[in-house]
Amino acid sequence: MGWCIDLVKQYLLYLFRWQLSTPILAGVLYFMKGFSVTASTIIANIIGGLIFFWVDRFIFTSPHLAPQWEIREEVKCADCGDIAKGFRLVRTRNYDRTRDKNPEFRCERCSQRKIQELKMRGVMVD
Repeated sequence: MGWCIDLVKQYLLYLFRWQLSTPILAGVLYFMKGFSVTASTIIANIIGGLIFFWVDRFIFTSPHLAPQWEIREEVKCADCGDIAKGFRLVRTRNYDRTRDKNPEFRCERCSQRKIQELKMRGVMVD
């Protein structure tokens, strides 16, 4: 369920960003009123792409906006030993296991327990 909330946060941030593009693109169209509508629109979209590519990249890849998880099918849970879909928290704002040489995957039940343990240790998961 947490991934759904993170996706909604990203989507709302993206919609806000989309609204910010309107005045910028409108300004370009205003200053290019001597050109054809098609040429002005193409140039405005190129300028918008140059600006908002970086903003969108931040929205969808920033570790500051959402925890990053790795999920694998049919792994042995590091806690209970069950074979199931395995989850592991890779990175949050104050937790980074991207270079972990021996990553530990947990089934969904044990993963929830591990998240609570990490929260108690001060790891920002939400």
